[in-house]
Amino acid sequence: MTNTFIELLNSKDVLLADGATGTNLFNMGLQAGDAPELWNVDEPAKIRALYQGSVDAGSDLFLTNTFGGTTSRLKLHDAQSRVHELNKAGAELGREVADKAGRKVAVAGSVGPTGEIMQPVGELSHALAVEMFHEQAEGLKAGGVDVLWVETISAPEEFLAAAEAFALADMPWCGTMSFDTAGRTMMGVTSAALAQLVEDIDNAPLAFGANCGTGASDILRTVLGFAAQGTERAIISKGNAGIPKYVDGHIHYDGTPELMGEYAVMARNSGAKIIGGCCGTMPDHLRAMREALDTQPRGERPALEQIVEALGPFSSASDGTDDDAAPVRERRGRRRS
Repeated sequence: MTNTFIELLNSKDVLLADGATGTNLFNMGLQAGDAPELWNVDEPAKIRALYQGSVDAGSDLFLTNTFGGTTSRLKLHDAQSRVHELNKAGAELGREVADKAGRKVAVAGSVGPTGEIMQPVGELSHALAVEMFHEQAEGLKAGGVDVLWVETISAPEEFLAAAEAFALADMPWCGTMSFDTAGRTMMGVTSAALAQLVEDIDNAPLAFGANCGTGASDILRTVLGFAAQGTERAIISKGNAGIPKYVDGHIHYDGTPELMGEYAVMARNSGAKIIGGCCGTMPDHLRAMREALDTQPRGERPALEQIVEALGPFSSASDGTDDDAAPVRERRGRRRS
């Protein structure tokens, strides 16, 4: 199997992914409560601009504007009959931008959670989850993505349903969970548990890791948790640009480009192969991350104290994998946020 994503993964020491989708689209005029996926058809120039911002900043790959592209999510906007159309359109716009980049840039088809809780805790069956993920995957495949990318997952059952659906679509894939409650996902998954889960899946992902969460420090602790399991699979780190704060009625992320550059280098040193940003991450952040990765040599894996010193305190005392409490310290030295 050969495609741009696999070529980049095999040939480069580290890959820079993209930043935020929602943050950038809100800056372009998207209103809270609107479905971003509708813009793939209604505002294609703005979606091209979203993708182009990542490419111009030096990203090796970017995710499509299809995070909420399942039937269950689009049903909230009376667009459940448009799954294939909207996902295909988002992928085609990405393919158009990537193919004009003048260098190899991969297009990853973003697949977010269904928004429903799976059995036995909730009502969503495995079969229906697979069906929804498969329908979305086929639309993304038709639009020309290089790889499918399920993200912000919290339940292992949903991760497994996506893996099965992607096998039906005959597409390579990557997957990330969001760790934000004492080092665990909302459904209690730890970094060690995810590292084991991906090894037990028949249709294993090319890369796995974490996205979103609570901030740069916490996600690096999670990445260290993945690496500690001895995995040989590529690790993904897509952390938020600092901590969200309400400013004048809007959510603002306090991470500066300088801080995100330090985060990117520390993510690489912690064991991540694919490094990007999530909420709040803008092209300026990505440019700083690109420069830092290109100019700073690879170093030793950082100690937790070094992460705190550089990026700020952890949001919880433990990463959730054991009873040992990680140090939680106030930020010292220069305040970059």
